[in-house]
Amino acid sequence: MKFETKAIRIQTERSQHREHGTPIFPTSSFVFDDAEQMRVLFAGEETGNIYSRFTNPSVREFELKIAALEEVDDAFATSTGMSAVFAVFMTFLKKGDHVLASRALFGSTFNLLNNRMSDWGIEYDFVDPQTPKNWEEKIRPNTKMLFIETPSNPGLAIIDLEKAGQFSKNHQLIFCVDNCFATPYLQQPVKFGADILVHSATKFIDGQGRVMGGAIAGSQDLVDEVRSFCRSTGPSLSPFNAWVLSKSLETLAVRMDRHCENAMALAKFLTTHSEVSKVNYPFLESHPACHIAKKQMSQGGGLVTFEVKGGLQQGQDFLNAMSMLSLSANLGDTRTIATHPASTTHAKVAEEARLKVGITNSLIRVSVGLEHIDDIISDVDNALKKSK
Repeated sequence: MKFETKAIRIQTERSQHREHGTPIFPTSSFVFDDAEQMRVLFAGEETGNIYSRFTNPSVREFELKIAALEEVDDAFATSTGMSAVFAVFMTFLKKGDHVLASRALFGSTFNLLNNRMSDWGIEYDFVDPQTPKNWEEKIRPNTKMLFIETPSNPGLAIIDLEKAGQFSKNHQLIFCVDNCFATPYLQQPVKFGADILVHSATKFIDGQGRVMGGAIAGSQDLVDEVRSFCRSTGPSLSPFNAWVLSKSLETLAVRMDRHCENAMALAKFLTTHSEVSKVNYPFLESHPACHIAKKQMSQGGGLVTFEVKGGLQQGQDFLNAMSMLSLSANLGDTRTIATHPASTTHAKVAEEARLKVGITNSLIRVSVGLEHIDDIISDVDNALKKSK
């Protein structure tokens, strides 16, 4: 089956009620036919539902869809994207291990590595996403994982997945990719050697700013390890959120097509605007890694960043002057959202570290929505003119 068909047709087995759409299973626990069935399920001799912290039919449908769309063996769903990131670190890293991570990361992931890993005796180094040939310098005998996101949040740095995959293979590292910005519709990192994929399903997978969720996908043996860790620690996705997210996947392809179409149009418009000094979008020829993005992504994604000429003050004035665009910290919504990363998502990252990945005080991130492109451009144009 093609991507769009899998996203729609993979669903929980139909019940005796012959429903067309999958129902929600809002239950904390499940009953057993007899004591022996209860024993074999708890012993892991057979698979089945026991307790919704472990698994649930609504959650399992979402997991199976994510695995199919990423073209991997299995997936495990979590309550948020950050719980997925944390679960990956805690499952595969232990005291004395070392992890390499791209410097261009979501603020919470960066802070988790920078401020918390040492509490558990885990060492780390950040590497420049643009120069994989220099990563060799950071390898240690105890290095166990390479963690990257591409495109990155919010700088839209593009990392060559093929080179990263070969680097990881050469050094026998677990290669983990945060695929949140691209989604499996635009990019499937496993084709380039990724072992584990993480998602914040809160973003484009939900697509309407309604629920939170996360996902971890990969080979059966790796996902089984994640599931074992999460079964004891409890970052469970609720059945309701899982049901919403599974339904959202049915429209992911058509939504991402429009997100990408609108984002490219906005990026091209901004390159000609007198109040804009720089525009960043993976499929613009001016992007330093455009050729890499086009090699591993089918389209450029739904995020655009730009810098205003007037610095921090003009950036704030631009946000205050918007009339239609939403001022929010979320992204991947049907509604176009603008935010100022340096004072929000990356406010707790030191300025020097921010600047190394292009997060200046004048940077604006736009999550381009599904409104008519003329209305999006009009609001951005008017806000820029008012902020002069």
